Amino acid sequence: MRALLLAAGLGSRLRPLTDAVPKCLIPINGIPLIDYWFELLLRTSIERVLVNTHYLADAVRLHVAQSPWRDRIDLVHEANLLGTRGNIWENPDYFEMGPFLVAHADNLTQFDVSKFIGRHAKRPAGTEITMMTFDTSTPQLCGIVEEDRTGVVINFHEKIANPPSCNANAAVYIFEPTIFSFLASLRKSAIDLSTEVIPHFLGKICAFRNTVYHRDIGTVESLQLAEREFPRVAFGIRSN
Repeated sequence: MRALLLAAGLGSRLRPLTDAVPKCLIPINGIPLIDYWFELLLRTSIERVLVNTHYLADAVRLHVAQSPWRDRIDLVHEANLLGTRGNIWENPDYFEMGPFLVAHADNLTQFDVSKFIGRHAKRPAGTEITMMTFDTSTPQLCGIVEEDRTGVVINFHEKIANPPSCNANAAVYIFEPTIFSFLASLRKSAIDLSTEVIPHFLGKICAFRNTVYHRDIGTVESLQLAEREFPRVAFGIRSN
């Protein structure tokens, strides 16, 4: 299986930290955020990782060139941000028409990749996407998921004032290649995954619960929390 790491964002909410450093290279306990992803994915059954670049792309390219995983990392540059849909739609051949993992690299996470892939392989009949979920302390700021007794997602609430639970979308997915035909049917260059794709696939998404660790590194406050919560030893990272 191959993976797409979305790493092109501007990191506006992390300024001034991101004025000179792309968000995916912001260090947490001395280790750039994207290195946690490389270690997590490439130490397991993920064959190759595609990373999209845009903001401060030269810094990301240099960092990847120095990575011990560089021979299994590919880069694709976006002169204009394409959004989640664009990155999937623009690179279908890369995924070899098989299931593929997509993750937002501005999240810090730890989970069993093999169990995630296994959940997708044994997903309930009729489902085409596996979505990682986690318990959030800020449900009003997240997409909140409702599941049936088999773990199929039957409802989704994107950033509402009174969410029904703390069961949140972690923005880590495994997609079946059938997603490409749906994206083509929308005939749009920019598509929002949370408001246009997920609602269409309700009843066709199964959930995988991350009970280990997950945090969106979207603000200085969340970065500070991650520094306290997530020690360097969590992955045994080989620092560049």
